[in-house]
Amino acid sequence: MSARRSTLPWPLVALFTAGYLAPYLLPTTVGRLDSGLPLSATEAGAVGSALLLSSASAGFLLASRVDRIGPRLLARTGLVLAVLGYGGAALTHTVGAVIAGVLIGGFGSGTATAVAATGIAAQPDPHRTTTLGLLGVSALAGAVYLTVPHLGPGHGQPLAAIALTAAAVWPLTARLSPSTAPHRTRQQAKTPLPHLRAGLLLAGTLPCWSLAQNSLWGVSGRIGLDQAHLTEATVGAVFAIALGAGLLGVIGAGALGPRLGKALPIGAGTALIAACIALSASATDLTTFATGEIAWNTLYPIVLSYVIGLAASLDPRGRWAVLVGSASSLGTAAGPLAGSLLSAQAGFEAMGWVLAAGLLVIAVPMTAVAMGAGRRSLPVVEIPVEAPSYDKATAA
Repeated sequence: MSARRSTLPWPLVALFTAGYLAPYLLPTTVGRLDSGLPLSATEAGAVGSALLLSSASAGFLLASRVDRIGPRLLARTGLVLAVLGYGGAALTHTVGAVIAGVLIGGFGSGTATAVAATGIAAQPDPHRTTTLGLLGVSALAGAVYLTVPHLGPGHGQPLAAIALTAAAVWPLTARLSPSTAPHRTRQQAKTPLPHLRAGLLLAGTLPCWSLAQNSLWGVSGRIGLDQAHLTEATVGAVFAIALGAGLLGVIGAGALGPRLGKALPIGAGTALIAACIALSASATDLTTFATGEIAWNTLYPIVLSYVIGLAASLDPRGRWAVLVGSASSLGTAAGPLAGSLLSAQAGFEAMGWVLAAGLLVIAVPMTAVAMGAGRRSLPVVEIPVEAPSYDKATAA
């Protein structure tokens, strides 16, 4: 047992946590931009989308260059950009400076995530390391959601939390190796991608899948405040509990493993997520809002873990997993703006029905890919016994 613990790549887990914290804090970040600065709800959503798009662009730009530049240098650069960008945005009330800081910080987050993802892919059990990262970022995000409402109004608190996390992780980068596995990268480049049609179909549907999730996540704070008429402290508590429910989802996915195959968890799980989105978007009271958000955060990491496993099964060297993840990040980036525009034009409830219908449509090709890959074994998401110490998680 102690031997297993000693081999855990904690610097990668910490880097993963720092990189993913910004998307997890998106509802409170967008909500406080709306209330703390002279921005409309749609403009605040656009800033949130810009943050995530900047992060995604860093991933696309650097994913194949981590070995060449060096994980340690890139990780430190990303964390410094996150500290300067988010920290600067937290300290100013000038809209242009806040946007510039958010873009710089987003690129830093994406850089940290690219290094973490590259290092995790080289691990003997990448899903185990990913799970630890998900547990860590969810625990931290839950703590922020419980704390921020008590620190007073303003847009700076969630941005400062991201900056401080990046600063705290920086010392751990000393334990990152100067390079990962360049020979593996060269070998991958010589081999064509297998299962091209299935991989392209999955990569084509994942942006829509992620967009639907993050369209709701990006406006969930406003649904709770404006439509369900809850206080910020209550909304923050619901988000913290929902992120905690995500821990159960991660553990549940690990316990189920390949027992249900791939098609049932992905197809039926996506349909259930669609129902949760419609329920949460129509909430006018605490019970409905909390039920929708908590159920959604419980199901999301379960389905996501099977999608990751499906992408990994299409190519044992992990290239489809990287490409599908990058494609998914585009939908993540567009989510806040799409949710803001839809809710502004049609209202929260109609937005929920549109997103739910879209999820039901894309569940069909995703399930078809999963059924076609049924004869390939699904990588098991292994939950180590020490995972409960992270206490709270959901997937990203």
